[in-house]
Amino acid sequence: MKFKLNIGLRMWILFIVLFLAVIAISPRPWAEGATISSVESLSPAQEAGMSGPSASDQPVNRERILSVQGTPVRNAQEYRELVATLGANELVQIRTNKDSYIVTTRNETDLDPIGVRVVDAARSNIRQGLDLTGGARVMLEPEEPVEEEVMEVLIDSLEQRLNVFGLSDVVVRPARDFTGNQFVIVEIAGSSEEEIIDLLTSQGEFEAYIGNQLVFSGGNDIVAVSRSAADSGVFQCAPSGSAFFCNFRFSITLSTEAAERHADITRPLQVLRDAQGGYLNETLDLYLDGMNISSLRISSSLRGAVTTQIQITGSGSGPSRESAAQNAQENMRQLQTVLATGSLPVQLEVVKSDSISPALGEEFFQNILLVGFFAILAIVTIVSARYRDWKIAIPMSIAMLSELVIVLGVASLIGWNLDLAALAGLIIAVGTGVDDQIIIVDEIKTGGSNGGTWKQRMKNAFFIIFAAFFTLLAAMLPLMWAGAGLVRGFAITTILGVTVGVLVTRPAFAELAERIIKME
Repeated sequence: MKFKLNIGLRMWILFIVLFLAVIAISPRPWAEGATISSVESLSPAQEAGMSGPSASDQPVNRERILSVQGTPVRNAQEYRELVATLGANELVQIRTNKDSYIVTTRNETDLDPIGVRVVDAARSNIRQGLDLTGGARVMLEPEEPVEEEVMEVLIDSLEQRLNVFGLSDVVVRPARDFTGNQFVIVEIAGSSEEEIIDLLTSQGEFEAYIGNQLVFSGGNDIVAVSRSAADSGVFQCAPSGSAFFCNFRFSITLSTEAAERHADITRPLQVLRDAQGGYLNETLDLYLDGMNISSLRISSSLRGAVTTQIQITGSGSGPSRESAAQNAQENMRQLQTVLATGSLPVQLEVVKSDSISPALGEEFFQNILLVGFFAILAIVTIVSARYRDWKIAIPMSIAMLSELVIVLGVASLIGWNLDLAALAGLIIAVGTGVDDQIIIVDEIKTGGSNGGTWKQRMKNAFFIIFAAFFTLLAAMLPLMWAGAGLVRGFAITTILGVTVGVLVTRPAFAELAERIIKME
C-alpha cells in the first residue's frame, strides 16, 4: 500500500510554532566577533561612549566588537590578544556592529587598558545558568522584615553596587519561602563567592568625622567618586615584617553643604607643623559600618576653606608585594562603590552561598547532554519495542524533539536561564509527553475500555491528558517558592514543557496518529 499523508490544521500549527521557535533560538547562527558583556565604570571605553548590555537584551542582539585598529576580531580570544599589544595613552579605533569608537588607553599595568569584558559572540538566545557557565550564587536575608518598597530600593542598590564594581551578567531578584521569610538571590556569572559576599553584606554606612563632629556621610553628601587613573590608584608598596603593605588613594567631590560643614568644623582648629609641612591638630576619621578604616591628616591650607575636593586614602596587605597591591586595589574599589551607591536600607546576612567554576559548569553541561541523549534513546527504544511499527515510533520521536525545540524557543523569548534544575524539568516534560502519546495511540488503536467512535476515543485520550496536566500543574506551582525559589527553574521548565505539549504537540501528534492508523 502506498503511504500518503495529508497535513491537517493542527500539524500546520506545529510546523509554524516549530519554525518560530528555531528562529527565536538562533536568528544569527554564523555571528562572529566578541560580544561586550560589561564595560567598567569610568573606564576609557565608557568615556568613549561604550556601554554594557542590559539584562533584557537578547544574547544575539548585544553589541559585538568586530575590529580593533582595523584588525578583524572573530572571537573573544582574538580581542584579548589584540588589546594586550596596546600601549599606554594610545588612540584605538574599535568598530562594533552598532557603532565606531575612538578610545584612549589608560596607563595602569594591573587593569585592562580599555575596560571592556567580552565573550564569544552568541549564536543562540539560549541563556545558560550558573550551573553550566560557572559563577557564584548568594542567598541573602534581611535582618528584619521590610516593606515591598524597601525591598525594591534594596534590589536597586545591590544592582548598582555590582554594576559599579564592574561585575557582569548580574541577576538580583527577591524571593520568599512558604513561611513568608524574605530573601534576595544574587547570581553573577564568572565570579567567585568570596569576591562578592563582602560587597553584598556590607551595609555601607560611610561617615567621616573630625573629632566627634560628622563632616559628611555616604549618599547625598558625596556628589561624585573618581575612578580615573589620573587621581586614583595604588602606590607606596613596602615590606613590614613578614608582610607587604600598599596604600591607595582616590578623590571624591562633596556637596556644597558638606564642604561648608567641613569649613565650619576646621575653622577653630590649631595648626601644627613638622618636616612635612603644616597640618591641623585633628584628623579626618573615616568609618565604614562603624569601623575606623582610615585617619587622614588635614592640610593646614584646608582650615576654614570651602572645598568640594577631598582625597581618600587607605591600604591593603598581603604576603607578597603583588598580593598586597591586589588587596589594596580591591579595598579601594569596594570603598569607591559604597561611596558612589550609598548605604543599603537594611543589613543583610548570608544564608547560603555557592560557587561553581567554569570548568565544572562545562562538565555539568556535557553530562546533562549525555544523559538527555540516552534518555531520549531509551524512550525511542521502548516505544519501538511496544508498537513494533516505525509509522508510530517515528512520529512519537519527532513530536518529542519538537517539544524540546519549542520549549527552548519559549525560554529564549522570555530570557529564562537554563540551569541543571531547568534541564531536569525539561527531561520530565519530555517523559510526560511520551506518556500522553502512548495514551493517544492506545485509545485510537483499541478504544480503551469504553470503545466508541474515533471522535469519542480522542475525547477519552485528551480527558486523561488534561487531567494529568492539571495534576502536574498543581504539583509544580508550590515548587516555584520552595527553598526561596532555588528550584524555580525545574518548576517553570516543567510547566512550560507540558503546556507546550498539551496545546501544540499532543494535538498535532493525535491528528497524525489518527491518520496513520486509519490508513492501516
